[in-house]
Amino acid sequence: MTYPGPVVSADWLRNHLDDPDVRVVDASVHLPDTGRDARAEYLQAHIPGALMFDLNEIADPDNPLPRKVPPAELFAKKVRELGIGNETHVVAYDTLGLYSAARVWWLFRLYGHTKVSILDGGLKAWQAHNLAVESGENSAEPTSFTIREQADLLVRSTDVLEVSRNGNEQILDARTSGRFAGTEQDRYPGTRPGHIPNSLNLYWAELLDPDTRMLLPVEQIRSKIDASGVTGEKPIVLTCGSGLTACILALGLHLSGNDRWRVYDGSWDEWGRNHNLPVAEGAPLPQS
Repeated sequence: MTYPGPVVSADWLRNHLDDPDVRVVDASVHLPDTGRDARAEYLQAHIPGALMFDLNEIADPDNPLPRKVPPAELFAKKVRELGIGNETHVVAYDTLGLYSAARVWWLFRLYGHTKVSILDGGLKAWQAHNLAVESGENSAEPTSFTIREQADLLVRSTDVLEVSRNGNEQILDARTSGRFAGTEQDRYPGTRPGHIPNSLNLYWAELLDPDTRMLLPVEQIRSKIDASGVTGEKPIVLTCGSGLTACILALGLHLSGNDRWRVYDGSWDEWGRNHNLPVAEGAPLPQS
């Protein structure tokens, strides 16, 4: 099968749903303040054959914060159990159009697997095409999966602190402008208001059509990125609330032809509650 690229349509998936080397995963995540249960919703309705890729379980068990990058061995074990091998093409979707599926796209790339796409518009787009869904649990025959870690796609807080101080890279925050400025209550209890000093801001949802929740055309995505103040002259550190929506910015940059970025896994859930790390408030500062 020819690699379809990082984004596939509902029509493409319909035509390839039964391909033996395609594995569809529901990567939905709902934060506690939504009152929704991603696994319960998966059991109620999902794309036929889809398995649940639980980002709360495929995560670092030793990190008190949720959904942090799992150790390589754990990631490999979990994806093997999903029937995903090195020749499998993974298609990830979520129930919100595009929210957490981009995290799965990034995780697979982090561990060296580039045969991964997101379903543009997610389950909403699938159902808008009047395509069938099914209920209940699916399973797969375990297979082999070899890790080829690409560590340059990931950044930790100590490195982000250095970037914030020296300005050798740009920092782009995917949260709302209110959470970025510190004027809006953050979704993660215990975090301080504000943002990492010397950051820029681009709300992740700006890359999506507000009605369909599908990605905007690439030229519009590129314009949104340019308007944030980010340039192609320096690499970019991507951050958000907890490491989910920074991956949407990563996807947008990738589609725009810019792969000089890293995702800060801890994001504001880590930085904002660590009082040893500096915080700024207000709008982004002009970049020199």
